[in-house]
Amino acid sequence: MTSTITIKLVFNGGLELLFGNERNQSVLIPSFVPSDNSTHSSPSSSSSTPSSYNDTPSTVETKAADLEYLIYHLRDHLLKERPELFMENGTIRPGILVLINNTDWELEGEGSYQLRDNDEIVFISTLHGG
Repeated sequence: MTSTITIKLVFNGGLELLFGNERNQSVLIPSFVPSDNSTHSSPSSSSSTPSSYNDTPSTVETKAADLEYLIYHLRDHLLKERPELFMENGTIRPGILVLINNTDWELEGEGSYQLRDNDEIVFISTLHGG
């Protein structure tokens, strides 16, 4: 079993503006993460260079990396501005469509979906100004 997994990210519908104007990114996260979704021991992510991590201390309760953790990781490490436009009440804000490997996340268990190496997660804003 690998200690990290790579997740491919796509931001569309204007969300890319919150993530440094980069539609396609990649993030490296641990296979097991803190149960409370804290991201303090996660690496800074980059689409070009993977980072190394310190292992999570054994006193911290962990879980398999899931989409809920990824959302917090994105907020804490990749989001450049206006987190309220991405997250609300601990989850993705209404009006953002989330696809896991081209399937609506509601069919995959939403935040409880356990991430696998090379999953593609797409975030599409369906809200438009006028």
